[in-house]
Formats: sequence, structure tokens, C-alpha cells
Amino acid sequence: MNLNLLYEAVLAGKHIQAMELTKEAIDEKISPKEIIDNYLIKAMEEIGRRFEAHKAFVPELLMAGRAMKSSLSLLQPLLKGEDAHSSIGTIVIGTVKGDLHDIGKNLVGSMFEGCGFQVVDLGVDVDAAKFIQAVKEHHATIVGLSALLTTTMPYMKTIIEAFKSEGLRDKVIIMVGGAPVNEHFAIEIGADGYSDSANSAVIKAKELMGAA
Repeated sequence: MNLNLLYEAVLAGKHIQAMELTKEAIDEKISPKEIIDNYLIKAMEEIGRRFEAHKAFVPELLMAGRAMKSSLSLLQPLLKGEDAHSSIGTIVIGTVKGDLHDIGKNLVGSMFEGCGFQVVDLGVDVDAAKFIQAVKEHHATIVGLSALLTTTMPYMKTIIEAFKSEGLRDKVIIMVGGAPVNEHFAIEIGADGYSDSANSAVIKAKELMGAA
């Protein structure tokens, strides 16, 4: 079969077509790792590039993420042990306590997953204890904090301080993002990185991990 059709389906956000083509690829005994690394991840990287260049927008990014997840849901059970798909690292993401916005967080989660990370999404209104528990439980290497309200931004610093109290601060990379957040604020609260878009968040994360 022509796997480029799967790449195009994910890129176009056609989740039903993506699932059908994935089933076909599985039936033809094509390696799940090859499908993920060479077609799904590459499609998400391309939609990310288009988004950065203002040639694609939030709906397209969300639809591509949905298509990629549909395909991934069929492939993941076939992966044995620690596959390369999850070997880049694990990221725990969430919108901080007091904030119920999740579109930006969901975009970031889809992009990280599409680019080969294991994503643990804690949802919205997440307190410091939940972030710490998830990092311990999943042995995460990165924590992504999101806030859309200026009133919830200070809680990002509270979370970073909580990681220090737990003796975990040096063991994780903490990244922050959200409409009111900027580079200066990230430095001020002691975060490791800041990003203003889903695609640049993945690039920054890999750079911070030394995996760029």
C-alpha cells in the first residue's frame, strides 16, 4: 500500500480515513514503528511547520492531532516493550489550578504525542500535588504548565517551588506557556523554558533535553 496516503490523511485531519489506512497497513504486516516514525510523526511535524508559517491554523492542528491519535490507538497495542515512540521522553502537562482553559494545552499535548513523546495529560485546574504525583508515577522528564488567565500565572511559581520542596526540581524540565505568559515571566519564576506555540514547544523541549 501507499503509506503516503496515511501521511496525507493525518495532515488533512481525516481521522476516519487515517484509521482505515492504518488498519490496512497493519493487515499488510507493516511495522508499527515504521508507520509512526515515518508517517504519523512526519505529518505532525509538517502541520506544525505550516502552523508556524501561518499556513495552517488551530482547527487544522487539532484535526491533525485527532487523526494522528486515531491511528496511534490502533498501533500502540502492537508495540512491544519500550518502543522508540515513547523513548524520547514523558511529559506531564496540565492547566494550572484555578484555570479551566484547555485548547492550548490540548494542542501542545497532540503535538508532543505526534512527535514521539509519551504524554500524561492531567487536564485543567491542576494543583502542585497532582503534578508531583504524576511525575513520580510516570518517571516524567518534562512538566508543561499552561495558564490563560493572568490571575493563575503566579501559581506556576507555586508549582516550581513545590518541586523544589520535594527535591525533584533538578530531575525535571519545567516548561510554561499560555497567552499571557512570556519569556521574561518564565525566567522570573525559575522555569527552564517558555514557548508561544505547540510546535516551538516540542522544538524547545528537545533542545532542553539535548535531543534536538
